[in-house]
Amino acid sequence: MMDAALLVMDVQDAIVARFGPAEEYLGRLRSAIAAARGAHIPVIYVRVAFRPGFPEVSPRNRSFAAIKERSSALASGSIHPAVAPEVGDVVVTKLRVSAFSGSDLEVLLRAQGIRTLVLSGIATSGVVLSTLREAADRDYGLVVLSDGCLDADAEVHRVLTEKIFPRQADVMSVEEWVRQLQEG
Repeated sequence: MMDAALLVMDVQDAIVARFGPAEEYLGRLRSAIAAARGAHIPVIYVRVAFRPGFPEVSPRNRSFAAIKERSSALASGSIHPAVAPEVGDVVVTKLRVSAFSGSDLEVLLRAQGIRTLVLSGIATSGVVLSTLREAADRDYGLVVLSDGCLDADAEVHRVLTEKIFPRQADVMSVEEWVRQLQEG
């Protein structure tokens, strides 16, 4: 998996806070991040953030216009401290749902020769779904860490990870992926 990168997407203070206690989820994600680092797989953090006043947000964009009205917390885009980047990790800032939209992710991936993306993040039905679809259209190999993703709707998460994502990606648990890395 030397041509792979682990994407940790939208695991930001303001987003994690909406899910209440998330220690178990963050613990699994820390495990995946540690395994990636141990296997010399780049960890790329993707965050959504805007300038003060949200000038990038159109009133026609229902999702982001609603965020603009109720939260200035996304202006900073701070990554949750439980999974904070370390020296050598890359942080990508995006302006829409997909990790590719309004970011330099594609340039970073090409520059590093990355052809396989291991996806994790919040929410399964948001950034993970949008990034998976766009990455598949760009011919990336894909792995989704099913329990490395989180969604407000457990049924939507289940349908995506069990029925939709397997059409375009290998779907496995963090534990399965870590074991696969350790076995080499």
